[in-house]
Amino acid sequence: MTVDRRAFLASAAGVVAATALRAQPADKGAPLPSWADGPVKKALLEFVAKTTAKGGKEFVEPAERIAVFDNDGTLWCEQPVYAQVFFVIDRVKALVATKPELKEKEPFAALLKGDLKGVMASGETGIAELMAATHAGMTTDEFAKGVSDWIAAAKHPKTGKRFTEMVYLPMLEVLAHVRASGYKTFIVSGGGIEFMRPWSEAVYGVPPEQVIGTTGGLKFALRDGTPVIEKLPTLVHMDDKDGKPVGIQRHIGRRPVMCFGNSDGDYEMLRWTTTGAGPRFGLVVHHTDAKREFAYDRESKVGRLDKALDEVPKHGWQVVDMAKDWKTVFAFEK
Repeated sequence: MTVDRRAFLASAAGVVAATALRAQPADKGAPLPSWADGPVKKALLEFVAKTTAKGGKEFVEPAERIAVFDNDGTLWCEQPVYAQVFFVIDRVKALVATKPELKEKEPFAALLKGDLKGVMASGETGIAELMAATHAGMTTDEFAKGVSDWIAAAKHPKTGKRFTEMVYLPMLEVLAHVRASGYKTFIVSGGGIEFMRPWSEAVYGVPPEQVIGTTGGLKFALRDGTPVIEKLPTLVHMDDKDGKPVGIQRHIGRRPVMCFGNSDGDYEMLRWTTTGAGPRFGLVVHHTDAKREFAYDRESKVGRLDKALDEVPKHGWQVVDMAKDWKTVFAFEK
């Protein structure tokens, strides 16, 4: 199934616009309507208010208002596995149709079985082989079209909803609220930068130049005399754990003021953000709602939250209890 990319982006933009309208408060005193009233919501709103009140002691200049958001598990659902894994699985399936010998070869065999542990056991060599087979050799435009076609049609295995419908309504409200207050919002994810860029603006309102992610090699080339950028089977930057602050420095060049994450993969980004001078805000989304989404933390193979959760009191981070703090998780619940 091929989906027109522009039609999908227009449709997604319409959904986000409608969601944003629904998310608007009935009056200026009722922001973040999908959040339950409580200490986390209060702390978030008070921080934004005090850092944007001109003349206040904790006023942050507009140029310094940087808010960074992890993607998987923070802005949208990451269980049972990351959405990009489903994308790669579908690409491998298409590849195996023309090269059936790959069914018996690792890490392709493990990936087709959903054995992520087996895939990771193949190390950087195996992951590079997957990248080479499913990503490399095409132009960035070809890859972006493939991502857009896939994400316009692919469905989450639990809900049957499109992955772009598996975004958290409360976090869309946060994105909208901090932007309306003069903050610039960035996605800083372990996911592939080229995977997120084709749809991040339509779904989150975050333009591609404000997306930071795991980065593969690229090169300039000519195809029939036309300049293109080709993807290479090399890993340039792994944007996870200690790679996140590095990615922030490379792409933004400013230390964030606000940081939102959900796992130990965000620990270093949270530390980097909240140890800076002046007012700082860190928030951890804790997945506690097995009924509306998933409940997991310390023992999960995907989105493990252990060390970061233990150190919340030490660093003064806020923790979202999804079951208690969010009245609505997904827009489609309404």
